[in-house]
Amino acid sequence: MPNPYDLERAIEAVKISQEIMAQPAFKPFVLREHVPGDKVRSKADYENFARAVGRSAYHPVGTCKMGSDEWAVVDPNLRVHGIDGLRVCDSSVMPSLISSNTNAASIMIGERAADLIKGNAIVPAAA
Repeated sequence: MPNPYDLERAIEAVKISQEIMAQPAFKPFVLREHVPGDKVRSKADYENFARAVGRSAYHPVGTCKMGSDEWAVVDPNLRVHGIDGLRVCDSSVMPSLISSNTNAASIMIGERAADLIKGNAIVPAAA
């Protein structure tokens, strides 16, 4: 069940998209509204549409925050605090969302982990 606030924002986004595409400047390029279509007009219709097609487009990070504070799950060497032999090597170690797509940073984290595991990395001193 989505958060009511999020559902309202999704419905608002669909309606704004419809308004934009209905502008005269788009008339030569738009023959008809394909999605969500003419039949989606009531609040219930919009809710059903948003629930059916809504997807996340963000890149969640930070569920295994890296750092040395009380909220950190992994240390700067990607080792899970309190569990020997376990590392986390993906975007979940990012303490916060970066300003670009997470793909390159995630690859870098994986490469760093590989170097750490193989012993080919300079290990930062403990804080």
